[in-house]
Amino acid sequence: MAEKGSPLFVGLLVTGNVVIMLAGLALYAESVWVTADPYKVYPILGVSGKDDVFAGAWISIFTGFAFFCICVFGIISLVHGNRLMVLLYLALILIAYMFECASSITAYTHRDFVVSNSNFVTKQMLTYYSADTNQGRELTRMWDLFMMEQQCCGTNSPMDWVDYTSVFRSRYPEVVAPWPFYCCKRDPNFIIINEEGCRMGHPDYINTKGCFEHIKHAVDSYAWGVSWFGFAILMFTCPVVLLAIYHYITM
Repeated sequence: MAEKGSPLFVGLLVTGNVVIMLAGLALYAESVWVTADPYKVYPILGVSGKDDVFAGAWISIFTGFAFFCICVFGIISLVHGNRLMVLLYLALILIAYMFECASSITAYTHRDFVVSNSNFVTKQMLTYYSADTNQGRELTRMWDLFMMEQQCCGTNSPMDWVDYTSVFRSRYPEVVAPWPFYCCKRDPNFIIINEEGCRMGHPDYINTKGCFEHIKHAVDSYAWGVSWFGFAILMFTCPVVLLAIYHYITM
């Protein structure tokens, strides 16, 4: 076994910090990916102020880079055997640890609010889609793009636009547009195959599946990446920090 203060014990601490340093870089990169929102679902969360999954990712960008920088400093401190530098290293990594705890908890808890059921997404869609406001225009663009690219319609099905009162229905009578024409099936050039067949609800010309599963998958990917990867880093960091504290006490 490596004894306290021995080169082997210090080497063990240095190895642990190298792993945390690399994991911090990976967390930083993953969090940047989340905030870039490749699935384009931020408006769904942002319009109603339920975007704390992204808030957790922004915190993780800071903590991921902080873990990298702090561990570099920690390695230098341990190799030099400077007691004051080791103390500063411990203080900094504990601060980053607490911020990453907040990030993981925030991303995980607010994920459940969005993906636990489709009612939140449905209500928001019916309230904002085609509304003549900044939020309405932003959400409308998002839904149009999402329905066309993912080949889906509404939250659960095209009937969402028929069964419930909505801003869209107040602007477009059911006989004219029972649902947005972005629900219509399109050819490879994104041209509607048969507009009349789509209006009539013929399954060959309208996308019958809802978009909620795609939205749920996107939010899950963001939240699980930020929360569980961050949590794994915290679990590995804990024993390394405890060993570093022990090393500091016995220096």
